[in-house]
Amino acid sequence: MRQRIARAAERGGRNPEQITLIAVSKTIDPATIQQAVDAGARDLGENRVQEALDKIDQIKADQLRWHLIGHLQSNKARAAVRAFDMIHSVDSAELARRLDRIAGEEGRQMSVLIQVDLAGEATKSGADERALPEIVEALDAAEHLDFRGLMTLPPFFESPDQTRPYFRRLRELLEGLNDSRSEGRRLSELSMGMSHDFEVAIEEGATMVRVGTAIFGAREE
Repeated sequence: MRQRIARAAERGGRNPEQITLIAVSKTIDPATIQQAVDAGARDLGENRVQEALDKIDQIKADQLRWHLIGHLQSNKARAAVRAFDMIHSVDSAELARRLDRIAGEEGRQMSVLIQVDLAGEATKSGADERALPEIVEALDAAEHLDFRGLMTLPPFFESPDQTRPYFRRLRELLEGLNDSRSEGRRLSELSMGMSHDFEVAIEEGATMVRVGTAIFGAREE
């Protein structure tokens, strides 16, 4: 896996050390996750808050980082702030303000990404591009959130290269946001690419790839 990441980074003229591999452990039992952690995994991704809560206390290692990569319901916001190190799926200004308030109450500084829906698929979450300015404004005003960048989940295609326009568009959106930001407030993270297409995502600028099946094998949904 690390070799595939390195080769994709080389094709994109990038340093593979700048790419975070998130092992997506949704539906995977704690014993199997622990094996991956023992083998060196340090960033773990979960889709559902409750499922993650059942695992976090059982997985043991120094410097583990838990990422919420699935849709966050507002009634799960406090549990998410308590449990996770980064939330990839902020999709509204309202959720941003709620997370900021809760993070303050919990005494946490929470890293977050905006999930952008670039394909308009009814089955997937994410903010429309047109909603980005409002969400960015809410995050920039937040006192307890560290706004780090953008995330997307493109449609599935048999050919991974067909996802390239979506990854390229997310990078362009990040670059556009950075055009109006000062050096100290520039956004650096692009969370994009999964087992099927992460190499294309890296070529297009991904800094975080969310890989499950290629690490843990096929899973039950």
